[in-house]
Amino acid sequence: MSPDVTLFDAAALHRLVEVLIERGYRVVGPTLRDNAIVLDEIESAADLPRGWGVDVAPGHYRLRRRDDDAAFGHSSGPQSWKQFLHPPRRRLWSGNRDGAPEGFEVPDGDVPRYAFLGVRGCDLAAIATLDRVLGRGQFPDDSFVRRHRRAFVVAVNCTEPGGLCFCASMGTGPEAGPGYDLALTERVGALQGPEDGAVTYLVDVGTPEGADVLAAVPHRPARDAEVGSARAEVEAASRRMGRRMPDTDLRELLIRSRESPQWEEVAGRCLTCGNCTMVCPTCYCTGTEDVSDLTGQHAERWQHWTSCYEFDFTYVHGGGSVRQSGASRYRHWLTHKLGTWHDQFDMSGCVGCGRCIAWCPTGIDITEEMNKMAGSD
Repeated sequence: MSPDVTLFDAAALHRLVEVLIERGYRVVGPTLRDNAIVLDEIESAADLPRGWGVDVAPGHYRLRRRDDDAAFGHSSGPQSWKQFLHPPRRRLWSGNRDGAPEGFEVPDGDVPRYAFLGVRGCDLAAIATLDRVLGRGQFPDDSFVRRHRRAFVVAVNCTEPGGLCFCASMGTGPEAGPGYDLALTERVGALQGPEDGAVTYLVDVGTPEGADVLAAVPHRPARDAEVGSARAEVEAASRRMGRRMPDTDLRELLIRSRESPQWEEVAGRCLTCGNCTMVCPTCYCTGTEDVSDLTGQHAERWQHWTSCYEFDFTYVHGGGSVRQSGASRYRHWLTHKLGTWHDQFDMSGCVGCGRCIAWCPTGIDITEEMNKMAGSD
């Protein structure tokens, strides 16, 4: 037996969701909606996309039926957990024209207590990246810090990488790294005898809070053979990635490739729509806008996501936008994500989830572009 690693079944997964709700968490997990697997608040484990997988390729995402009842047998969908920690739109303050103190309001710190169920290794690394950027800088984002601090994270180790996954070459998966309270490895048909074909979950505990929640869920110690075979499946997944980054120093490669003709070539396909930045789990840029009512008596300031692909992103008053061409905007995004992010935050801004490839309307592949640069370097 492995006393530090436990095992539970699908019924216990239902109980886990119930325990989290009973403790005041809003449980968010993958669920089926609008022909995609999206992240949304769930009321029970029955809301999970059990028996559904996805087929992905550049500019392509399709649901497909699986031949089993796996709840997490799918790769990344169009959304990431960023939306719950760093909302797409957030009111910063509101006030009335009369200037009375009671007329000025700043949203208080009463943020939701989220329990994230089904966080992949790449997305767990993305949360850590956002924490480095928004939570640990000289001027932390208080909203992010409060939301992150109150979150309970149930990670899921991947045993079936998607066609666009490249987390192994970014060092972020398929095994979930630090930052989780509990980590599950979903296995189908791993048990013999009357339970043959059942879905079970190997459970690793990451924090005392995780251990406390697990204590309220039926489970048993995992056998050494069960632990070994589950670990082996996760390790095998790292060798079955659909994509890989070139095995070189990406930051230095981008420095040497600054004047590469490839930037113009990809700009001929890029629509500068910003889809890649909106689905990216680590892109964090925001803008602000002030709005008022028709009478001019009430005003509000809102923060919203923005993208470096927007023409006005680098607008300088009286001088226009700094990056005029699509090639320069694409080069900035890629160079920052894989290069200068290291200079700012001592880490990469890419976690290898593959979302930017799947949700690019023209199928531009970040791994393909980097491998082309490495081949012509």
